[in-house]
Amino acid sequence: MGRGPSENANSFAIELFSPLASRYDLLCEVLSMGQNRRWRRCMVGHAIGEVPERVLDVASGTAGVAIQLAQRSAARVVAYDLTLTMLQRGSLRVERAGLGGRIDLTQGRAEQLPFADASFDALTFTYLLRYVDDPLSTLKELARVVRPGGLVSSLEFLAPPNPLWRAAWWCYTRLVLPVAGWATGGKEWWRVGRFLGPNIAAHYRRYPVAWTEAAWRDAGFVDVGVRPMSLGGGLVMWGRKSGG
Repeated sequence: MGRGPSENANSFAIELFSPLASRYDLLCEVLSMGQNRRWRRCMVGHAIGEVPERVLDVASGTAGVAIQLAQRSAARVVAYDLTLTMLQRGSLRVERAGLGGRIDLTQGRAEQLPFADASFDALTFTYLLRYVDDPLSTLKELARVVRPGGLVSSLEFLAPPNPLWRAAWWCYTRLVLPVAGWATGGKEWWRVGRFLGPNIAAHYRRYPVAWTEAAWRDAGFVDVGVRPMSLGGGLVMWGRKSGG
């Protein structure tokens, strides 16, 4: 495709995701082979284990995780995303779920959050670190707005470590995803399908899982846990802001 997130990450993400809002939730299931909902449930469970009052969901997209956070806890949730069209779609979903009084939607960059230090009891982020120029700096900014002792969890795609499953994953991401994207979402989703596999592989070549675990700790998180999902197709991570 000629370029990737390392070349002006915010502009790239806006360009990639702005046309996708109306079918984003359906296509997330296609791109994850139907596993995205299960991965999200696991991530949310790690964020709400201590009954938070206020939760920030970064890279919220169409607010799917934010809605689940509100449905599974009594917390007030801020759904935060870079892309306006995704948030507009998310606003419709929030209203349909009857959660307009408990979920606020805010646009902005994950690298520069418009919130005070220690503003939130918990934080989640989904498919974020592949779309920022400096993952460690972004993790430090996420940590800044979480209170000491607050829970943080994340969800990301992963390239399976097992050689057999990795070969199957390679075929799926390089051959099936572009065709499935075109069939279900047209040219825009064909572009995403074509982009996703090489992007995931390139990200983990530069930032292996072990590096990411260390980066969480460097950012100020403790009790960091990692769980590969679905034979290594997804990755849920969690931790706690130090000092609690």
